[in-house]
Amino acid sequence: MSPIAKFTNAALLLIVLLGMVQPVRAVAPGEDPKELRGLEVVEHSNEKLPLDLTFQDDRGETVRLGDLFEGNKPVILSMNYSSCPMLCRVQLNALVVGLDQVLWTAGEEYQVISVSIDPTETPEKAAETKAKYLDLYGRPESADGWHFLVGSKENIQTLADAIGFPFRYVPERKEYAHPALLTLCTPDGRISRYMYGVDFPPQTLRLSLVEASEGKIGTTTDRFLLFCFHYDPTTGAYGPTAANIMKLGGAAMLVALLAYLVPYWAANYLRKRKQAAEASDPNLPVQENISVTTR
Repeated sequence: MSPIAKFTNAALLLIVLLGMVQPVRAVAPGEDPKELRGLEVVEHSNEKLPLDLTFQDDRGETVRLGDLFEGNKPVILSMNYSSCPMLCRVQLNALVVGLDQVLWTAGEEYQVISVSIDPTETPEKAAETKAKYLDLYGRPESADGWHFLVGSKENIQTLADAIGFPFRYVPERKEYAHPALLTLCTPDGRISRYMYGVDFPPQTLRLSLVEASEGKIGTTTDRFLLFCFHYDPTTGAYGPTAANIMKLGGAAMLVALLAYLVPYWAANYLRKRKQAAEASDPNLPVQENISVTTR
């Protein structure tokens, strides 16, 4: 990881810690704050998103969600809101840090869609947020590949329900309570992977995009790594799969054994053919025929 990335991650952690240092209601050990109760994510893996839903983009144009799925690029989908005082900002900043270390670029190999959960936010606010993150991302060519959308309360809720993303408005705090969640989607709009938290290692992002693309992006090495590694939701990263590694080890041993045995079998077969030909050739001297037969 580069020094800049390490510094940024440290800064994000500091922001989170500082945000925790504020007057809050005392909570008993093992008890969740009431704002967070009932906000468990219900995963809908491999289910199709409601692609006919319409939203407004950062230019104020009405767009159909399905039109942002191009059929050959995976999609990173997040539900945030621009006025979020902390979590959304930390999560999107961490996403940019992770994507900055992936060679692929938004808009070229994949799409990023961020849908606001606040129905009062406007396209102007979405444009402001987009400009901030594009500047942080530092790749101006990705402007058409990173979409910030706003929409009606009904459409926002329909999309959130399809993902299994819970959120709730907290009037006392004038903000939304929600989990930190990214959804990786296939090019045809199915849910491929859920990623939790505010830390997105570039290797995890890359392999998740390869997996979501269903082979449409990535190298042979990437697909090999997916065979060897599986995603562990408890750690939020890809870990080695013992069964697959054992299969690969067994296959490698078989290849090595065949590499030794095939030349041996071939040489032995050719030697026997030569001996048979020499034994049956009437033009050979008798002594040689006897010699061959004796062997």
